[in-house]
Amino acid sequence: MLSILLVTFPFFALIAAGYGAGRARILPLDAIPGLNTFVLYFALPCMLLRFGAGTPIGQLLDGSVALVWGLSALAVVAGVVLFTRNARIGWNDAAFGALVAAFPNTGFMGVPLLVALLGAQAAGPMIITIAFDLVVTSSLCIALSRLDGAGAGHQGPRQAARQALRGVLVNPMPWSILLGVLLSAARWQLPGPVDRTIAMLADAASPVALFTIGAVLARSALLAREHGASAAVAAAMGTRARLPARAPLADVAPVVLVKLLVHPLLVWALAQGAVALGLPLSAEALVVVVLVAALPSASNVSMLAERFGADNGRIARIILWTTVATFFSFPLAVKLLR
Repeated sequence: MLSILLVTFPFFALIAAGYGAGRARILPLDAIPGLNTFVLYFALPCMLLRFGAGTPIGQLLDGSVALVWGLSALAVVAGVVLFTRNARIGWNDAAFGALVAAFPNTGFMGVPLLVALLGAQAAGPMIITIAFDLVVTSSLCIALSRLDGAGAGHQGPRQAARQALRGVLVNPMPWSILLGVLLSAARWQLPGPVDRTIAMLADAASPVALFTIGAVLARSALLAREHGASAAVAAAMGTRARLPARAPLADVAPVVLVKLLVHPLLVWALAQGAVALGLPLSAEALVVVVLVAALPSASNVSMLAERFGADNGRIARIILWTTVATFFSFPLAVKLLR
């Protein structure tokens, strides 16, 4: 366990550094979107491209991994929507609660962390999970969020799904994965200067992405505190605040448990079932997909929730709690699987 903690500690230390910089306002809150843009549009795509190009094509087209991950993601989405919808939580909030439970922080955190723990061979299964979550899980949850006509101009599910697919098309991450797959299949190498430029950006992805996770969480906490103070002032003045209320514990804790406990156990059970049925799922790939499911929730779900008018305070708390809890739960998961 100590050897695992020695590997994972620097990753969580970088998240803590970003959180501290954000909370102390050393890093201006207005600068955080710029960090996000750098990671999402430059550093992370280059890292995925390099891993994709350097991974054997068979690992990138592993149907068993895609099946296990896809079934588990769909099951988590269905289960969270079914059991969290109530008089207070409509389709919009239930759908984004499902997305934050099913979508791990694979790109920002999982790829560098699992490659450090398991080696470069872990990249192939992770790329498959990222592609599925970007294209299928996100689009499905956004479409479900429109079933009650809440927020975002009262879009219908079909229009919301089209908007989600447009978002996929302008997102460089799926394209970088596709280009990496093509380079791997053709066994091509990029020209030296281009390859070195991509390598420099890829090397920046891990530290900047982890620092950005912490900064995003700090911004969410600061905004929630400011919203709460404004609401209290408005109540004292006898006016009606239009700011989001703090999400109750009963709306947050179950989704946290689903993300950190139910999701990895479900992936493990489905993987064991796939092996029992004779599907060609390697032991290494099984470990990778279970550990991906044990990662905290993806921080970009908060931005999507805000964009589509969901309860972003609830989503931000779930992301924060899963990130903090993973410091303890993730090394335990690694220990149990290795």
